[in-house]
Amino acid sequence: MIKLKTALIGCGRISSVYKDSFIELEDISDLVFVVDKVFERASAFASDFNCGYSNDYLDLLSMDIDVVHICTPHFLHREQAERCMLAGMNVLTEKPMAISLTDADSMIASAAASGRKLGVIYQNRYNDGISKAKSLIASGELGNIKGAWSHLTGWRPPSYYECDWKGSWAKEGGGVLMDQAIHSIDLVSYLVDSPVKWIHGHIDNRILKTVEVEDVADAVIEFENGCIYSLYACNYYKNNSPVQIEILGEHGRINIKGSDVYLNRDDKTLVLSNQDRLTGETSYWGSFHKNQIKSFYESVLYNSPVITDGSEGRKSLSIVLGVYESSKTNQKVYL
Repeated sequence: MIKLKTALIGCGRISSVYKDSFIELEDISDLVFVVDKVFERASAFASDFNCGYSNDYLDLLSMDIDVVHICTPHFLHREQAERCMLAGMNVLTEKPMAISLTDADSMIASAAASGRKLGVIYQNRYNDGISKAKSLIASGELGNIKGAWSHLTGWRPPSYYECDWKGSWAKEGGGVLMDQAIHSIDLVSYLVDSPVKWIHGHIDNRILKTVEVEDVADAVIEFENGCIYSLYACNYYKNNSPVQIEILGEHGRINIKGSDVYLNRDDKTLVLSNQDRLTGETSYWGSFHKNQIKSFYESVLYNSPVITDGSEGRKSLSIVLGVYESSKTNQKVYL
């Protein structure tokens, strides 16, 4: 099999998860170049793969690369993704794909114009239990989906924001919604599988006063199919407790706690997945990056559709931005 030549832009916190995935997927891919604005960080990451490195992503644009992974600050995603796609590379970017819908739409248009593939990381979709839940809902076994809720109580200490982009509207694009709760928002949107009708939400900064962005948010969201979604998130709790989600159908409900997924129906509980968890400070990232990266590589190798493409990545972003817009006026926002 011909191996894909891959590159990584951004060797910060999340790159440790990618390092493990690159090693596990070395039968179908070779990491040939890494970039980080901190030269020493790029050099250290590259040393584990005996590959090239630089502190400027523009050095990539003349190279023969099949897939570029973008793990940089949110506000850089659009420019870096577009320039790489227009240079002939396929792009898999970390969430959020951008910090505005204008930028997201521009990225989607660039993928179409260049003929390259664009994927957005929402790794929790690639949990086997989520796949089973998706199939159950799509088959109609749970009947009409009437309601959903998600609850995130996490902790990001002041040290988390001690960098040149976290905690700012201009560079991070938001706080607990944009950076953490967007994952649970994505899962709800993915499972409910209906366009959003309206959003009424509120954000605040109650504890983390050293940053501009919100540390708490709540919202009610109605989907076109009539499902009412109740959303709550904060990142000032003193622990990263497991995210909890419920999807309520006429004939049963899906319950998610962390990486565990259950079907509750007819007074019985069926385990759809009970996953091993990562341990340590990055446990909240989950353990499904490899699954999504492998899926993206296969879409490139076999020229098949990307499952979580730019259009899919746009959906959760539009909900987050809708909550922000609603909070400004305390009015419903219609999408």
